Amino acid sequence: MTTIKQVVVVEGRDDTKRLKETFGAIDTIETRGSAIDEATLERIRQAQATRGVIVLTDPDFPGAKIRRTISRAVPGVTHAFLPRREGVPDHKGSLGIEHAKPAALRAALQHLFTDMPDAPQVISQQDLLAADLVGGVGARQRREQLGELLHIGYTNGKQLLRRLAEFQISRAAFLAAVAQVDGGQHDKT
Repeated sequence: MTTIKQVVVVEGRDDTKRLKETFGAIDTIETRGSAIDEATLERIRQAQATRGVIVLTDPDFPGAKIRRTISRAVPGVTHAFLPRREGVPDHKGSLGIEHAKPAALRAALQHLFTDMPDAPQVISQQDLLAADLVGGVGARQRREQLGELLHIGYTNGKQLLRRLAEFQISRAAFLAAVAQVDGGQHDKT
C-alpha cells in the first residue's frame, strides 16, 4: 500500500473509510459538509504547518465550495481531484469519494496541485474560446474531459481560467490536453 504522509481533508466519515480501505493507515480531517467551522479550519492550518494537507473533496458543487473555503483560509494546501465519473455510486446516493474504486483514488492522489493564487495567466479567454471550452454546444463535456486529462477536476467556464493559472498548467500541457479532447483534430492556437 502507498503511504500518504500528508493529512487528507475529506467531507465525511464514509470518505475516510474508503481511504483507509485503499491506503491502510491514513490520517484525515473531515469537514462534515460545506459549512466548515473555525475549529476545523484551525485543525487544517495545524496539519498544513506540521505535515502538509491534501484536499480531496467530492467532484461536485459543495466539494468545490469546500476547496475554496480551505484555500482562502489555509494558503498553500495541495489539491487532488477525483474525476466525476469515478465518484458515481453503483446504486442510489450522491456523487462522492466514498464511491470511488481504489485505483481511482490512487490515481487522484498521484496528481497533486498546490494552489498558487498569484500565478501568472499563460492561457487566455481567447484560448478557451478557440478550444471550444466555453460558450458553445458541448463546451461542458469538453471542460470535463480537459479537467480529467490535466487532473484538475471539472470547472465551469468562469472557473477554468483561474484554475489553470492557480495550478500553473503550462500552455504546452493545455494544448496537448485540448488535442486529446479533440482526438488530435483541433487547430492549435
